[in-house]
Amino acid sequence: METKLTLKLDQSVIQSVKKYAETNNRSLSKLVEDYFKNLISENEPRRHFSPLVEELSGVISEKDLKNLDYVSYLEQKYE
Repeated sequence: METKLTLKLDQSVIQSVKKYAETNNRSLSKLVEDYFKNLISENEPRRHFSPLVEELSGVISEKDLKNLDYVSYLEQKYE
């Protein structure tokens, strides 16, 4: 069941978070709900990843990580 919630926030914060929500194709309500869920969640670790990290998640397979030559290559490339 969805219920309306009224919040009082600084106008500059509201403007910034609206831009963030739009950039990330999410509603402001969804951002707030997800934030609150994260706060009260006891079973899940509290992880805050940027949208870029979320997008790149899973790009490298576990098989590649087991290949030490590939891991060494990446470490040298991004030093």
